[in-house]
Order: sequence, then structure tokens, then C-alpha cells
Amino acid sequence: MKTTPRLLCAGLLLASAVAHADPCKVMVESNDLMRFSLHEITVPAECSEIEVTLKHSGVMPAKAMGHDWVLAKDSDMSAIVNAGLAAGAARGYLPAKDKRVIAATKIVGGGESDTIKFSTNALVQGIHYAFFCTAPGHSAVMRGKFLFGVTHVAQAGKSN
Repeated sequence: MKTTPRLLCAGLLLASAVAHADPCKVMVESNDLMRFSLHEITVPAECSEIEVTLKHSGVMPAKAMGHDWVLAKDSDMSAIVNAGLAAGAARGYLPAKDKRVIAATKIVGGGESDTIKFSTNALVQGIHYAFFCTAPGHSAVMRGKFLFGVTHVAQAGKSN
């Protein structure tokens, strides 16, 4: 069968790409259905810096269905979301200079993306971190776990 070697070759190439993926760089997609493409991100302790790219794969503009990616301690998420509501759209639904926010992208709309890099100096192994969207009402479904000091790479799936 001629297709079997081709399928095997394609599988090996895909496995090779996954094996060489940089665990310190993460791509997260959002969409018009208020979903993140990842529900858990794990980053090994060897990463001194993390790069996160948020890509909005939908078509709706930021004013109608914009999303951001925010990282904080899980215990701080609700307070940050509430402070973001008070900050409003003009400030990207993020409180200004809030020390509880470890990292955050800007709000992006359909077809847009934003990339941030941040140091892992503020992260502690074993602490429960969360990533979430601060747009009004979005954090109820657009949230996930962020694990630092774990050796496997980000896992795809629906958000919690």
C-alpha cells in the first residue's frame, strides 16, 4: 500500500515538530464563541522567560468580542476581573499598575494577535496560577490553569 509510507512519514514529521516545540513559548487562540484553545498551560522551571501569543481566530472586532490573556494567582482572579470592570474599556478592562497581574496582553479582536514576554522571577512552583480574559463576563468561561515548574508542554482543549 503506497499511502502507508506517506502517512508514516507525515506522522514522524509531526512528532518531530512537537518534540522540538519550545516549552517557553505558548500560542493561545481565542474565538467569537468566548473560548480559549487551551485549558491548561504548563511551563518547566528551566524557562527564565515565557512568551505567550494570543491569537483571535474569530471575525468579530475587539469592541464586540475582544479578548485578552491575563496571568495572576488563582486567588486574585476575581478581584482583578472586578477591578478591570471598574477600569472599563478605555483601559482594556485591566486595573492600572495592578501588582497582582503577572502578565497581560492587550485586547484583540478577530484576526488580531498580541505577544507578551515576561520573566518567571515572580513565579513560584506549587502556587496555583490562572489565566483568564478580563472582558466583561468572559472570565466565567475563558479561564485556565497555569502550572509553573512542570516538565510537559501546553495541552489543547476547551477552557473550563
